[in-house]
Amino acid sequence: MKEKMTDSNPGDDREFTITRTFGAPRQMVFNAWIDPKQLPQWWGPHAFTTPVCEMDVRPGGAYRIVMRSPDGTDYPMKGFYQEVIDGQRLVFTNDLSEHPPEWHAMIDPDRLSSKNAPDVHAITTVSFTERDGKTTMTVRMRFATAAIRDAHVKHGMNEGWSQSFESLADYLAGAADREIIISRIFDAPRQLVWQAMTDPNHVVKWWGPRGFSTTIQEMDVRPGGVWRHTMRGPDGAEYPNSSIFKEIVEPERIVFSHGGRKKDGPAVRFEATWTFDSLDSGAKTKVTIHMVFPTVAERDRVVREFGAIEGGKQTLERLNEHLSTM
Repeated sequence: MKEKMTDSNPGDDREFTITRTFGAPRQMVFNAWIDPKQLPQWWGPHAFTTPVCEMDVRPGGAYRIVMRSPDGTDYPMKGFYQEVIDGQRLVFTNDLSEHPPEWHAMIDPDRLSSKNAPDVHAITTVSFTERDGKTTMTVRMRFATAAIRDAHVKHGMNEGWSQSFESLADYLAGAADREIIISRIFDAPRQLVWQAMTDPNHVVKWWGPRGFSTTIQEMDVRPGGVWRHTMRGPDGAEYPNSSIFKEIVEPERIVFSHGGRKKDGPAVRFEATWTFDSLDSGAKTKVTIHMVFPTVAERDRVVREFGAIEGGKQTLERLNEHLSTM
């Protein structure tokens, strides 16, 4: 699917704006910007690579990204995050002072002749809005001077962003290989199923595959709230987990960022969306679990080592049994 793309300069000779709509949920597109494992998969014009991607995504946190051209030239960019609103907005500075001298000669010649030239070439704002499962992303860059802005446009900034967005669209389209989707229909009204999922007194009675038990240390069901729990397997192995709730739409949808591991083992990370659809005039509820992993390899490892698909099915079976007691 070819997405619509526009660019404009809305009444400010220091600004550059480009917009694109992707056929993917907003949180998925946002995560592609803030995950150092995901961003190198699509960042930069075609044939460029991103060998360095270091990100501390929080207000005041720093980042450093190195983009490498096909001829081996490195184009480092660094800066600080000024604003981070999960799933909605990023604002960060762009310090291009480590770019090669020949690049500065084209884009910012004043830098070569003045010790007072600004390191911050631009401030970038990226906003994300979702409608009908699609996400419109707008990148607005405000440059230090109109001359620097015009030089960037002259030397291919629009084409560079366009190619990056093409790569991002391809990356998002391949998300199916990084997904696990599990569904089940329950003979219970949606509000009851919602309660079983959000009340820790209920969750501990059904969470996890058969033979597992769960202890909840904290479960704050609100955007930004933390959910910490420890699962224990039949063999006594412990699995500490910590998640952050991203979106709560009662009684329709829960989105959380999950982090967990087998004790002393490698980390497991994924974004989880639970949806609750009311069926048969409210008598039944369809629950769908949608998990998206950072890479195909991570998804396959979780399936292979932890039996994630079968474990998810057993978890929903236990939920069904618990609902009959509520």
